[in-house]
Amino acid sequence: MDQARVRTVNVGKSLPIEAKIGRSGIDKRPVTGPVAVTAPGPGGSGLAGDDICDVANHGGPDQAVYAYAREDLDRWAEELGRPLTDGQFGENLTTTGIDVNAAEVGEVWRIGDELVLQVTTPRIPCRTFAVWLDERGWMKTFTQRALPGAYLRVLRPGAVRAGDPIVVEQRPGHGITIALTFRATTLEPELLPRLDIDGMPDEIRRKVRRRIGA
Repeated sequence: MDQARVRTVNVGKSLPIEAKIGRSGIDKRPVTGPVAVTAPGPGGSGLAGDDICDVANHGGPDQAVYAYAREDLDRWAEELGRPLTDGQFGENLTTTGIDVNAAEVGEVWRIGDELVLQVTTPRIPCRTFAVWLDERGWMKTFTQRALPGAYLRVLRPGAVRAGDPIVVEQRPGHGITIALTFRATTLEPELLPRLDIDGMPDEIRRKVRRRIGA
């Protein structure tokens, strides 16, 4: 496999959309030059200049950055019979050469010379995503494929730019991947007890505790 890299860095501005609160920053477009990445507060994006409108459900420290693989976008493009541009799934980082869905929760990525991120949770499809893609039954289709992409938290701030190498500096080895976490929290709740691991965000741990009756 080729060296894992950031193919594009994508940010979005608040625009009207016919869903939920009426505005969204899901229309993310590739930008040139370095973009500063820092740990955001609640409801914020980690990328400078990137808008988040539905602050109750998106953004914040555990969803500071969203990564999606170009290889998975290509699979979707073939299935949907339409081209998909980098950033079209609302991802901040379109990657190449790394299986984002096989990343383990707690895995640490170094990107470029400064930035260090940690894999946290999968993306769960929402109504805004469905409206944006304009594909009939999109939430069900996206869920069934279990190719959600990964959210990451910021461990060390820094700049990110297209072409930056991605190096997996630490992999926990527990086998709890983004894909497995997604299946557990959507289609296969019987897997939820397996998610009781260090580094799992509190929202998912609460689901686990309800499942096991703790």
